[in-house]
Formats: sequence, structure tokens, C-alpha cells
Amino acid sequence: MTKKISLFSLVFLIVAAIDSIRNLPAQALFGSSLIFFFVLSALIFLIPLSLLSAEFSSRYPQEGGIFYWVRHAFGNHAGMLAVWLQWINTMVWYPTILSFIAGTAAYLIDPALAQNKIFLASVILIAFWGLTLLNLRGIHVSAKINTLCSIVGTLFPMFLLIAMGGYWWLSGHEIQISFAWNDLLPTPKTSDNWVSLIAIMAAFLGIELAGVHVNDIKDPQRNFPRAMGYSVLILVVTILLGSLSIASVIPEKEIRLVDGIMQSFSTFFEKFHIPVPEAALALLIIVGSLGGMINWLISPAKGLLQASKYGYLPKFFTKQNDSGVPVRILIAQAVLVSLFCLAFVLLPSINAFYWFLTALSTEMYMIMYVLLCAAGLKLRRPSRESGTYRIPNGTRTLACLLGLGACLITIVVGFFPPTGIDVGSGARYVLLIALGNVVLISPVLWICAAKRA
Repeated sequence: MTKKISLFSLVFLIVAAIDSIRNLPAQALFGSSLIFFFVLSALIFLIPLSLLSAEFSSRYPQEGGIFYWVRHAFGNHAGMLAVWLQWINTMVWYPTILSFIAGTAAYLIDPALAQNKIFLASVILIAFWGLTLLNLRGIHVSAKINTLCSIVGTLFPMFLLIAMGGYWWLSGHEIQISFAWNDLLPTPKTSDNWVSLIAIMAAFLGIELAGVHVNDIKDPQRNFPRAMGYSVLILVVTILLGSLSIASVIPEKEIRLVDGIMQSFSTFFEKFHIPVPEAALALLIIVGSLGGMINWLISPAKGLLQASKYGYLPKFFTKQNDSGVPVRILIAQAVLVSLFCLAFVLLPSINAFYWFLTALSTEMYMIMYVLLCAAGLKLRRPSRESGTYRIPNGTRTLACLLGLGACLITIVVGFFPPTGIDVGSGARYVLLIALGNVVLISPVLWICAAKRA
């Protein structure tokens, strides 16, 4: 009998996939207004989507993941589009998390390397191919490694950052952000503030990701909803307080997206005269970030494999090894990510590269969530249907409408270039975002059209 993933491991599988310490500098860029957007995003996006994911996993315990959930509502083609969006957006997202890992790794050698494109690209390729080979051993091995990495390399540094930020406040040091009402509450005319929604929404992407492993979870109808609840609580505390800690100590214009975490820790250690070796902390953060990527590597690939059973992929890609891992899909995505690293040369700065890929990835993921929310609206659940977790129909409708609104707002805002980052001309930025969406989404439309024919 195959060993199942426990509730404890499931919580950390979800948390590690979402609770990335690398997102904190991007959110800290927007100062005290991030509190408003964080609370708004949690209410209209994180909580509604976690409720929907929990119910779908309980409702279809034998068919987990976005492909099956959307397929039940709108058919195979819509399911394929949803899982493609989940998978292809990760091709864009991987270079951002990997560039963060590379920027942090620079502190093991020379902090100046964090702005060296050749160094960053080299570390990205080595790390991604190494994780790809690790995932070939199967989800059960990956889940154990993920749990350890999450505790040691994600939660510990985040709580340390929060504790130091709290002490910074209590010890009377200068606070770099204002908490006046006019700073806390953005106005519709302040597009700069609304662009921060991208960074915050990007921090919540992936809440549904673990659903693809529903057959590997112990008592999924009971444990998946519980894991969702615990995960949301951990996410809310760590992301908000961690972002505020950075915003409090580093002036907005000096925050660096790639190595902003180490920049913040260095400031804390220097001001508090704490003799903590930066290399040791950098190593912990690297371990946590690598662990967080494990679920992102295997879950979308496994979702794509589910779609392949319905004839959407050539049989060449359906090959699995003895651990049930889609080997050729993993190798194919490693090749694609390697090609995406060339995007370093297309934008004027590393911050611009990082922001552009984050915005493009978020755009595509939001389209997928539009399909998920629409599926929730259509699949109104009869009271007689089995499943231990059920959202009342009225609450489900509200959750779906809130989720749809949040997704559509984020998609529109994604075309607004941030003024604090040099991304070139506004027209060029909009063109790159639009072109990126067209190029990356068009293949699945061709696949569906070819299958229909």
C-alpha cells in the first residue's frame, strides 16, 4: 500500500508553495499602502479561492486538480486551457524565484554578484536542473524534503525577520514608512499604489496547487479543507508582517527585488551589532526557496499529465517512471525555463526583468482562476452530494464573485508599468505583456482546435 501524505506534510506542501520569502521585497516597495491591499487581497482572493479549492478537493476526492475541476463544469477543452495556464505560467515564474535564489547565493561569495546577469543565469540553470532530477524520485520523497526545507529555510527566516522588524519598532529606530490615513488608503488616481496589487496577488498564487495530489493524501475529504485553513492563517501572518519589516527599515527607492531579503537582514545585523554570519542565513534561505519550488515543479506537470489521458498531448510526453512521475514533461519544462533565462538581456535592469516576469506570470494565473471561479458558480452543489466539506450555495456564490472581481482587476492592473522600476517606455511594457500572453496561451488554443478537428 502506497504511503499517504499526512495533514502535517500537506500543510507545509501548501505553505511552501505560496509562502515564499522572496516575494516580500516586491510588496515592501509600496510602503504602508500594502496593508490595505494585503487585507483586500486576502478577503476577495485568498480566502474565497481557498474555500473553493477545499470544496472541490472534498467533492471530487478521486479527481484532484484544476483540470478535473474545470472539466466537470465546462468540458475537456476548458479543463485543458486551465491546466495549461497553470503549467505555462510557471515557465515564466521559475526565473523569478530562481533569480532570487541566485541573488541570495551571491552573499555566499560576493554580494556584488547579485547584479551580475551571467552569475544569476548560471545559478538559475544549475538549481532548476538539479531540482528536476530530484523530483524524478516521486512526490512522497519530495514532500518529506519540502517539509524540512519549509521549516528550516522559509518559516525560520521569516519569523526572524518579523522579530527583528518588531524590535526595530520598539527600540525607537527610524521607520521608513508612514501610517497616516492618506498613506494607508490609496486613491483611484494613484496608479502607483494599485500596481502593488500585482506583487501582493502574486504572493497568493498556488493555493489550489496541492489538489492535484488528492489521491496521495490521507483522508483528503477531511484533511484537505483543514490544511487549507491552517495554511491561510500561516500565510496571512508571515507575508504581511514580513513585508512590513522590510518596508520599515529600507527606504522605498533602495529596496532591491532580487536580493532585498539579504539587504534587509544585513541592515538589521549592522544596526543591532549582531555578529550573525550572513552566509549561514543566506544558505538557509536558499534551502527554503529550493524546497518551495518542489511542489511547483511536480504539481503543474502532473496536472498536464492528467489532461494527456484525454488525448491533448502526444504519447511521447505521457511516459511515467516507476514513481509515477511524468519524466518527459519535467525535462521539457526544464528546457523551456532554460530558454526563458535569455529574458535577462531584453530588459534594461534586473529589477525590470524580475517585475516583468512576475506580472506576466500573474496575468496568466489570474485567467486560470477566472475559469475556476466560473466553475464554482456553475457547479452548485446539491445537499445530497457526498463530501465532508461543503460551502453553502450563497457563500459559494459570494466567494466566486469576489474571486472573479479580484482576478479581473489584477489582469487590468497588470498592464500598468510600475514607476519605481525602470521597465523602459510604458508602451513597450504594455506591448511585451500583451505579446507574452498571446505567445504563451496560443499553443493550447491550437492544441484544442487540432483535437476538435
